[in-house]
Formats: sequence, C-alpha cells, structure tokens
Amino acid sequence: MNFKRIIFIGLCFTLTGCLQYHSPERNTWQQHLYGASFMDMTETARIAKMPVYMGHGGKVITQTGELSEKMQYGDKNAIDNAVLVNYMAGLEYELYDALRKPGISVQRAGTDVVVILVRDSIMNQSVADISADGADTLKTISKILNKYNATFMEIAGYTDAMSDKNASYALSLDMAERVGVYFSQHNVSTSRMFIVGRGPARPIAAQDDIGRLTNRRVEIRLTPAR
Repeated sequence: MNFKRIIFIGLCFTLTGCLQYHSPERNTWQQHLYGASFMDMTETARIAKMPVYMGHGGKVITQTGELSEKMQYGDKNAIDNAVLVNYMAGLEYELYDALRKPGISVQRAGTDVVVILVRDSIMNQSVADISADGADTLKTISKILNKYNATFMEIAGYTDAMSDKNASYALSLDMAERVGVYFSQHNVSTSRMFIVGRGPARPIAAQDDIGRLTNRRVEIRLTPAR
C-alpha cells in the first residue's frame, strides 16, 4: 500500500468520525422500529413477546454459558438465579464504567438495570435531534446492549410538567423513538424493545428551573430475558 493511499484512508476515517449524526426522516421510523412494541414492558407483555424475540435469534440468560463450568452441580433454579445475577451485575458495571458523564446515571432496580439520560445530555437544546455527544453516548450503550443481548429493554421518554398534556406525551414519545431508531441503526434488535412516552409522569426532581431540565429525560430499563 503506497503512502498516498494510506493518507487517503486516514482522511476518510477522520471525516467519518466528524460527521454529525441526524435521525432519519420520520416517515422511515416505522421501518426502523419494525418489531418493537409500543407499550409498557410488563411481565405479561414480555411473555407475549417472547416467541417473536426468540424467533429473531434472541436467547435467555441461562443460554449465555456464564458460570456453567464452575457450577456443574446443585439445584437448577439456584444455579440459574446465580447466572442471572452475575450477568446483570456485569451489565450494570460496564454501563456504569462507560457512562461517567454529566446528566447520565446507571441504577439497579432489583434484577433490572436502569440508565437515565437527561435530555440535554443526548439531544440538542434547540433542535429535536440527537446531539454529537448524544450520538457518542448512544453508540457506547449500543455496543454494551449488543454484548449483553439476553435482555429486554424499555425505552421510555419523559417531560417536565407542560401546560399542553398532548404535546407533552408527543414530545416524550418522540425522544424515546429517536433513541430506539438510533439503537436499531446500530444493530440492536427491535424484538427486544418496548417504546413508550409517559409525558410528565414519574418526575424525579422538583418542578423548578433545574428540576424541569432533569425531568426531561429518557430512561432505558433493561430486564433479563428468561
């Protein structure tokens, strides 16, 4: 390979890295999100979705092989529970270690792992689209989701207390769908996804100037597939 070709390839990689991500046209979102469920990720909904999930190559955590060589004997339920806890703990640690940024937190809720993304940490302030920093963050999350792929995920959008409730729910769903589309474009299976906009429900901060910014957020709840 000659010197000029090496320089050309290097410039291509540099330019590619500098390109700003933009969400695709809204009229294509249905195609990108085909297979996702637009409802709350309840246990009943997960059970109903399981055949679709498995049909698209999904697997349950006990099929991942975690701890299989160390735990050859003993009660199967106890072994399966240990595998599950170990798997989700690994997921939580990798997300926490990779997402040490303002406006982002990783929390544990029982066996589930929840990533909270304040809107301003992933989206432009003046335009309803994912920011450059947000694309970098979502790319990191996508890689971890693809590694820990024996999980379902609920992508839920939230807003602050807006005077127009219909606009609030529409905006919250828009945020959730944008994140879902990004994940789909980065090889995260839509058969794992539940997408919902909850508007001003479940505030996590006061409704003052700072709190309102915090309440505008996307939450990604990851639960084990079993």
